[in-house]
Amino acid sequence: MDTRQWRDTIAAAQDGDRRALDELVEGWLPLVYNIVGRALNGHADVDDVVQETMLRAVDNLGSLRDPDSFRSWLVAIAMRQIRDRARRRTPARLDESAASGAADFAELTVLRLQLEGQRREVAEAVRWLDDEDRQLLSLWWLEVAGELTRRELAAAVGISRQHAAVRVQRMKERLETSRGIVRALDGACPDLRELTTRWTGRPDSVWRKRLARHIRGCGYCGDTRESVVPPERLLVGIALVPVPVGFTLSLALGGKTAAAAGATVASVSWSAKVLSALTQPVVAATAGATIVAGGAYVVTQAPDAPPPRVAVSPTAASTHRPPPVADTPAVSPSPSPSPSATPTETVRYGSVVDAVDRAPDPDTPPAALPHRPETGVTSTGGAHAVLNHRGDGVTLTGKGYVLVRWQISPQYRAGGLVMPSWTGLRGELFHVASGGGRRMDDPVSATDSTATGMGNSTVGYTVLPAGTQQMWQNEYFYLDGSVTLTVNERGADYGLSVFPSSWDAAEKDITTGPDQGVKRYGLVRDTGKDDTPVPQYVTRSTPADTAAVAQESRVSAP
Repeated sequence: MDTRQWRDTIAAAQDGDRRALDELVEGWLPLVYNIVGRALNGHADVDDVVQETMLRAVDNLGSLRDPDSFRSWLVAIAMRQIRDRARRRTPARLDESAASGAADFAELTVLRLQLEGQRREVAEAVRWLDDEDRQLLSLWWLEVAGELTRRELAAAVGISRQHAAVRVQRMKERLETSRGIVRALDGACPDLRELTTRWTGRPDSVWRKRLARHIRGCGYCGDTRESVVPPERLLVGIALVPVPVGFTLSLALGGKTAAAAGATVASVSWSAKVLSALTQPVVAATAGATIVAGGAYVVTQAPDAPPPRVAVSPTAASTHRPPPVADTPAVSPSPSPSPSATPTETVRYGSVVDAVDRAPDPDTPPAALPHRPETGVTSTGGAHAVLNHRGDGVTLTGKGYVLVRWQISPQYRAGGLVMPSWTGLRGELFHVASGGGRRMDDPVSATDSTATGMGNSTVGYTVLPAGTQQMWQNEYFYLDGSVTLTVNERGADYGLSVFPSSWDAAEKDITTGPDQGVKRYGLVRDTGKDDTPVPQYVTRSTPADTAAVAQESRVSAP
């Protein structure tokens, strides 16, 4: 599917055209279904992940700046939902689904595309791949079939094209091993039959290794009498697996309201009220959506929050731009260029930018942490908010301390990091301390000298925008007022856990030293005065795209 052919449809859908939005969802559903179905191999969660992918695509359609990038943008959303589902799943749920007897995606591929011979063998070999390989194969299969480009594959995984080539080659080697297992299980080797008497019939990594070891040492199973065709030659031109008849999408509406597949595809039945909420330009990219009883789509905001603003340019500039230190890698700035801003008068406490500094020696105890007045902070995310998606956010209100804990996952997607934003600030916000036992660039492995919290030489690294302060595992802030924290994840995979905290908890964390089993003491940034640094990406405005808030920390006067 060529995105260029859809340019006008995408633009019309962004402008609120109902028919164009229906056509867009209907036309691109098969691609998403194939990616998710093959990555999850037909697991019971496929429908839910497809639903979530399409909902997020519709909800954020207004943020897509270049219609020609729609396909890569949609594929990236699908892959993120697949990875999020993999993190949330439990063995019990997997066992339940396996026991249900439902056809997996490998079987659907064979039946619906009527594959035979070595094409069937490749489809069935997918069952033997681990989750990460299957996710990559779901993209590579479509690349070989002419549905994706290598650039789009690499972008969806969040790695460079060179790294993607290495990852694909390794996956293909494991796919060939799995093809050998499928071929051997179709044979009549008596030793293999004896070996598999205790096998449940469900492919897993343990049995893959056992069977592969047997095949390597078995003259019967290892004797390939016909030429083995490379999988890329077998998959060229293979069509997408049709979406099953009866499959439905329920995008922010009660009941089954969207495109049923196959010959019975129906247009998406958007109510006028929901359509207006979803398809207004900018609103689709910025509004928070909640599905409530009855399926109503509602736009939510904090009770005291001002009305949403459209395309508000953040008032942010820097009075102090510290040069990067020698050991700071030179990386490209955030992929969302910051809009130009007119300098404005700043309040005193906002005149200091987080400086790019070297981590203190692990044996250096921190300075005393000033104890500011605290009456408690409430969060719209509760006592423990977990922010995993681009656009996820919490509003914090009150007077006291807040802990933001970083969880970077380069094994899922390394690359350029777009920092989170603090927006809509009323009152004062200070970055008071760093802790958690380590900075994110500290070593984390006794066996891999290249491994840090930012990645390793094998999977790649998460890199900061130029001039950005390296974060620690735990970052502590002091708030007197209200502010919204938003995740801007795009080029790299990261999440934040946000906890209302206390001075006692912060003080205990940062004074826990290496002699107690952690990497280093924490770092106190609070001087007790109003010259304490504020976090980067902070503003009093509420921009349409929080990732566009200027990097340098400056808080404009109310």
